[in-house]
Amino acid sequence: MSINSFGHLFRVTTWGESHGPALGATVDGCPPGVPVDAAMIQHWLDRRKPGQNKYTTQRREADEVRILSGVFEGQTTGTPVQLMIENTDQRSKDYGDIMDKFRPGHADITYWQKYGIRDYRGGGRSSARETASRVAAGGLAREAIRAIAPDVQITGYMTRMGAHEIDRSRFDWDQIEQNPFWSPDAQTAADWADYLDDLRKSGSSVGAIIEVVARGVPAGLGAPVYGKLDTDLAAAMMSINAVKGVEIGEGMSAAMLTGELNADEIFMGNDGKPSYSSNHAGGILGGISTGQDIVVRFAVKPTSSILKTRKTITKAGAETEIITKGRHDPCVGIRAVPVGEAMMACVLLDHMLLHRGQVGGQIGENRGRIG
Repeated sequence: MSINSFGHLFRVTTWGESHGPALGATVDGCPPGVPVDAAMIQHWLDRRKPGQNKYTTQRREADEVRILSGVFEGQTTGTPVQLMIENTDQRSKDYGDIMDKFRPGHADITYWQKYGIRDYRGGGRSSARETASRVAAGGLAREAIRAIAPDVQITGYMTRMGAHEIDRSRFDWDQIEQNPFWSPDAQTAADWADYLDDLRKSGSSVGAIIEVVARGVPAGLGAPVYGKLDTDLAAAMMSINAVKGVEIGEGMSAAMLTGELNADEIFMGNDGKPSYSSNHAGGILGGISTGQDIVVRFAVKPTSSILKTRKTITKAGAETEIITKGRHDPCVGIRAVPVGEAMMACVLLDHMLLHRGQVGGQIGENRGRIG
């Protein structure tokens, strides 16, 4: 199976399966001299790991990361960094009933159609467990960004669960880490808790919308046409398990705006740098960052593994029914938040390195004469 890598200069290859002995990431292209240790990366993995509350899968994994190469005396060496996370709480027996059946909404049937073989134990390579590897790589990317562009802050949060959306008039950055849903709206988080608890007990699931914002990103990242920053961000977010749609800035809603409403007017700020009246563009124009907040939004479908009888077929083509047993997230969007942050970090670092390689000098250096 090919195409397990993403990125240009900061290149991440993930490996491993949901119920194998371990999974992880091989990160090539990380600059040398970045201060890093396992505890720094573990901080980000702890935000994603399962079993932390009743609203996520009860699979108990420590998700403890080990750095096997590429770091010496607390600094990256410039050689490939190998990150490994052992699986310790597999329950493969939960999947015995689906050995010969395809779960509706899962990649079971397409893997079988393409490869003629599939790992039915939790979905194998198609399992969202693979995203732990991305979060580990993203933790490394964050430390490199901290060294190159220390003002950059990456924050993800949930804006919608099913039909229930946050009230942006109550948006509070400080609330995001204070509830199990990464919600910036405390009242909506409380409402979600009741709603999801009922849904979980019924054996069903629900989708979500996640927003990831990168603040403090310098202007100039990305390149026209095929090297657009938003192209790579969209591909990165779309590659996350269960994601069915991605927006940059105003996204699909831009189709409802007129030209004068959509255009972000430009002024000179008191600091001598350009400022904007709005940010419909999501911080990216022509594939290049403007210096505004970069805003990416993605939609996560409902978890397909539900305790509800669904019709399906067997590998032999016989019609049958299936109930997916095991430990599953009633809203997989919850744990998609740190994954989206990790993908943002990986893409931003990659483009910082590409910018430095093409243009040279400091990231975000203003080459145009403004003011």
